[in-house]
Amino acid sequence: MATERYYGTGRRKKSIARVYLVPGTGKITINKRDIDDYFGLETLKVIVRQPLAATETTGKFDVLVNVCGGGTTGQAGAIRHGISRALLQADDEYRPILKKAGYLTRDPRMKERKKYGLKAARRAPQFSKR
Repeated sequence: MATERYYGTGRRKKSIARVYLVPGTGKITINKRDIDDYFGLETLKVIVRQPLAATETTGKFDVLVNVCGGGTTGQAGAIRHGISRALLQADDEYRPILKKAGYLTRDPRMKERKKYGLKAARRAPQFSKR
């Protein structure tokens, strides 16, 4: 039972995705649910499939994902990052393609913290002259 599994961790905002690539038919399973059941929006499904489409490996691997934290968009970005990293473990020749597309770079944008004296990160209390 020596099936090859390639692992990649993806992160985006507060989301963390643990991604396993297993040789197969191209089925994507997220938290034990099919991608069509997990993501309602078609754009999120496209984001998840981008690294596979760029490297032309859509039908070669089954993708098993365990993702937690954040919202749906952040989770989709984390899965994309994780799939890209796992593809590098499968074959290092995918690096230039994935790097050029920007799928290997972790998006550093995070939620800005709330500051004292303000109602939110930048939202100040309403000002009245009188």
